[in-house]
Amino acid sequence: EGIRYRVEIQGSFSKDKTPLWLNANKHGLSSLDETNGYVRATAIRPLLNDSSRRWGVGYGLDVAAPLHYTSNVVVQQAFVEGRWLHGTLTIGAKEEPMELKNNRLSSGSQTLGINARPVPQVRLALPRYWTIPALGRWLQVKGHIAYGMMTDDSWQHSFTNKQSKYADHVLYHSKAGYLKIGSEDRFIPWSLELGLEQATLFGGTAYVPDGSGGMRVIENDKGISSFWHAFVPAGGDKPSEGTVYRNKEGNVLGSWLVRFNYDGERVAWHLYADKYYEDLSSMFQLDYDGYGEGDEWNTKKKTRFFLYDFKDWMLGAELNLKYGTWLRSVVFEYLYTKYQSGPVYHDHTVGRNDHLGGRDDFYNHYIYTGWQHWGQAIGNPLYRSPIYNEDGSIAFTDNRFMAFHLGFDGQPTPRLDYRVLATYQEGLGTYVTPYTKKHHNVSFLVEAGYQMPKGWQVRGGYGMDFGHILGSNAGFQLTVSKSGVFNL
Repeated sequence: EGIRYRVEIQGSFSKDKTPLWLNANKHGLSSLDETNGYVRATAIRPLLNDSSRRWGVGYGLDVAAPLHYTSNVVVQQAFVEGRWLHGTLTIGAKEEPMELKNNRLSSGSQTLGINARPVPQVRLALPRYWTIPALGRWLQVKGHIAYGMMTDDSWQHSFTNKQSKYADHVLYHSKAGYLKIGSEDRFIPWSLELGLEQATLFGGTAYVPDGSGGMRVIENDKGISSFWHAFVPAGGDKPSEGTVYRNKEGNVLGSWLVRFNYDGERVAWHLYADKYYEDLSSMFQLDYDGYGEGDEWNTKKKTRFFLYDFKDWMLGAELNLKYGTWLRSVVFEYLYTKYQSGPVYHDHTVGRNDHLGGRDDFYNHYIYTGWQHWGQAIGNPLYRSPIYNEDGSIAFTDNRFMAFHLGFDGQPTPRLDYRVLATYQEGLGTYVTPYTKKHHNVSFLVEAGYQMPKGWQVRGGYGMDFGHILGSNAGFQLTVSKSGVFNL
């Protein structure tokens, strides 16, 4: 009972590429081609149907037949899930929302975003805040642990023509925990949320150019121990590093999150931060720097640490007018990613015992193809996704940037809604391949939707890009859908 269905047809028509905000933050169901679209059918039974029971069962299938996409058929979602009390177990590919950000107006989370196709996985979660009764009902927790496998091997082969770096059968791990300090039961409008999101790409087989026209094959650890090392990033061997420069298992990355909330009767506002990191040194902003000299160059001799600057942040503010019509919500965000632990060497050596691990190269990795799936950034789309590259390389070529982002929406009538997104970005390229001068980009979107009787909806949007990061693009997107509920 209570199966929710949706049938949708979408068409995008652009000059050059599809503009950023007509393409981004759609769980990867998008394309950069001048003319593209899809016919999509979705049937989902949500767990909320069993909210009155101690247990629940949910499942869903979401399939699209696209035009000018990276696939001929897209299985966007296919999952089954169960709930017992507050915990859920999900098996398959399912679109998951961002945490602690406005999914409609934000530019996107830096770690677990909504910009790429869902990764098929086994996911154990506490999806909604659960109050800890023993602590006076002031503390609430939620989070998840997941393991899965990337599905873009065929796209990587086609995109790179097997001439640049790619990786097959790569495994995926993510985990997150969130703590909320507050008590809605006492009608106190203030609350504080703290979170940690972490992800790892590990296992699989990587293929890296050897400099002589061939490809070097790197067989990464695929045993049970690799799953543990991905969960607790405190060990693991990378075949290319040997034993001297042993590093963590796979490509480890994540974010520290914090959000301060005020939830009044008529107005709510939120202040939040997303501190991204690529390794444990930038995770704690601290690195050990007390190695000896000479034969003891790799021996810890002193209690000495190096403190990195606190520069790379996403800072945001959100305002909600609960009874607003023409203006309902406003989001403003500032992103800075130029520092990345500084422009210094990665490891100490025999002749250089100081250890300052800089040039973190956000979203990129020297073995894996970086924090992407099917060419789209898994995190924030302002990191220029590899799908834009025209040289067949799967790499983020603009990960050092500063950006301002504004989003606002409203609902003038019960049937009509709109949203506006506008972003300014200043990019430097990467530390390895910097631009010869600063590049700039401006992207905006104006979108409106109209609800018609019997579950019909029409939504249209117009977007543009200006600048050297994404190019000069302009396009229109039209979506027509029919949704409802049926029982078998």
